[in-house]
Amino acid sequence: MYDIIVIGAGVTGTCTARELSKYQVNMCVIDKGDDVASGTSKANSGIVHGGYDCKPGTLMAEMNVRGNELLYKLAEDLDYPIKKNGSLIVCTVPEERGKLDVLLEQAKENGVPGCRIIDKEEALKMEPNLTDNTVAALYVPTGGIICPWGLAIAMGENAAMNGCEFKFEHAVENIIKKDDHYEVVTNKGTFETKIVVNAAGVYADTLHNMVSEDKKHIIARRGEYLLLDKELGDYFSATVFPLPGKMGKGILCAPTIHGNMFVGPSATDIEGKDDVETTQDILDDLAYKAQHSYLTRTKLPMNKIITSFAGLRAHLPEHEFIIEEAKDAPGFFDALGIESPGLTSSPAIAERIAGQIQDKYHFPEKDNFIAKRKDVIHMEDLTLEEKNALIKEKPEYGSIVCRCEMITEGEIMDAINRPLGARTMDGVKRRTRAGMGRCQAGFCTPRTMEILSRELGIPMTEITKKGEGSNLLVGKIKED
Repeated sequence: MYDIIVIGAGVTGTCTARELSKYQVNMCVIDKGDDVASGTSKANSGIVHGGYDCKPGTLMAEMNVRGNELLYKLAEDLDYPIKKNGSLIVCTVPEERGKLDVLLEQAKENGVPGCRIIDKEEALKMEPNLTDNTVAALYVPTGGIICPWGLAIAMGENAAMNGCEFKFEHAVENIIKKDDHYEVVTNKGTFETKIVVNAAGVYADTLHNMVSEDKKHIIARRGEYLLLDKELGDYFSATVFPLPGKMGKGILCAPTIHGNMFVGPSATDIEGKDDVETTQDILDDLAYKAQHSYLTRTKLPMNKIITSFAGLRAHLPEHEFIIEEAKDAPGFFDALGIESPGLTSSPAIAERIAGQIQDKYHFPEKDNFIAKRKDVIHMEDLTLEEKNALIKEKPEYGSIVCRCEMITEGEIMDAINRPLGARTMDGVKRRTRAGMGRCQAGFCTPRTMEILSRELGIPMTEITKKGEGSNLLVGKIKED
């Protein structure tokens, strides 16, 4: 029997697992996907929100501001990519100028440091590619950009280093409440645990409703994005938002932590909780807004779009986080309705859940907790001397596999042969960016598959894109 089972290996689940791995517990993370961050966490804006637009006094506001603080601190120990580039919320209509004052007052009430309203001249000096229609902007210096799956990988790896088990491709089918424990029934067996942490994203209401009479309903809100080439990655240095609307923060333009630029997201409430297809009408609308944006000085070239994608947000009608033990299900701890700013809030949510569990169960702390973790070696971050020394030690670091992103065989081998290492093509992509460039894996796929096959000791026909049912090859045309 486990002490704790965390259901969901997104940013909330992995952050919580890492926080709880500081204690002497027998713990497991279960996820229906093939890897960490294979659900809601893999497809979002990758923005570290300052906390200016959360309603004062809400848990969402508290978690946002605390999470922002923690993310920058934890990056020092866990070596995930993050950058404090600041956020600008831009007003382009003179009659709406007063909305910036409201946002500034909210930021102050929420404890967001350093926020101020800047005039058009200062805004254009800060971001020369802003539209000439800029009236004024709210500047939030603590805003940032981050790699969402990089965060989940870092947290998951560190939790694994501290003894946490991970079971992927285990879909939870039922949770049965017993006298002093729970049975978690999956498609691959049943597991017993004293405590359940429900961090299942858009499915968190389904799991909650299995054990509680206080029923919840999550609305899946789909956001679609356009990703542009790195040629446009420096168009803006800050994350540039319009004034927020009733469906969220609006369609924005921002650099990514890896040097691209994106436009999005849209916001559409949908029925299916696995429906992450992109829709032509919405992508056309995003492309039109990118070219005729009220945020940009010039039309963004559509021939620089390299891909599109969509992700889901777990929206509760009350638009508030629920982070607590279910009142009629002792030992069942919910993280419900974790939508934006959920990525930013994730380490604070983990801190809160772990605190609630500790207040009740008093697990002893570990004497040998491993607090630090190093990311996959990225050759682009090294000096010429460091590259030459590494290649001399391990020649695979001199063999380029992904020409768009300049990713080497050595980097891919590192991504596979590490705690919670890559087992699929998407797993390699998330850890190294092999396949994320202009050609979108058109050239590097066969070579990456060969490396996975060799390092995992499995035939090429067993290599998948993202787990069961996504095999890339079905057999050989002829025998060797």
